Amino acid sequence: MATTPKKPRKGKDPAPLLAAPARFARRRVLRWAGRVVLGVAGLFAVLVLLFSFLNPPVNIYQLQESARLGAVQRDWVAWENIAPVMGRSAVAAEDANFCLHWGFDMNAIRAAVAQGGNRGASTISQQVVKNVFLWHGRSWLRKAMEGMLTPAVELIWSKQRILEVYLNVAEFDEGVFGVQAAARHYFNVNARDLSPLQAARLAAILPDPKGRSASNPSNFVRNRTRSIISGAETIGADGRDSCFR
Repeated sequence: MATTPKKPRKGKDPAPLLAAPARFARRRVLRWAGRVVLGVAGLFAVLVLLFSFLNPPVNIYQLQESARLGAVQRDWVAWENIAPVMGRSAVAAEDANFCLHWGFDMNAIRAAVAQGGNRGASTISQQVVKNVFLWHGRSWLRKAMEGMLTPAVELIWSKQRILEVYLNVAEFDEGVFGVQAAARHYFNVNARDLSPLQAARLAAILPDPKGRSASNPSNFVRNRTRSIISGAETIGADGRDSCFR
């Protein structure tokens, strides 16, 4: 009796078997990436909270300059020991609407965009975030992190604290950081004894501390100093210093 030959048994398709480990590996990588992101976010959150009352010990740029130069000058000074005119001068020079914005000056950003990006629009708050938590240099990663950290700093720190930290970490000459070191370096006085002219001179060199001098000012610095003196007086008169007075 003839029998029907059996059809050969088909083997299982190996594709799903191979795909399962790949999917597991991707999920594992994503889980670890998520943990890293959360860990970094948590670290920054802790630092933002701590530096709202503790003075930042050092930052990346200061370490780089210290390694390059061998040493840097820096001497932290409390807000109470900084001449009030220095705060007004810095705001007049760098961020006239400091008390009016939440970390980003949208009017300045729109003006910068309208001028093709040739004009700076960073606020004092953004500069503090860059100087304290991040690194110098242009990159989308740094700008993105700056954009996320700035509102957090504005939320947790007072405006006075932001300005205090700014004046203590800003570079005023090659290897000279902070208003106290700058006051001693240029004028042989303490930060609390700065005159309106001296404060305006220091503020005038902030955008380009390695290319400008407060003790040997160029015509540009002299003109900018006069403008800052006028701006500081205006800020004091119209109350735009109310958040840090």
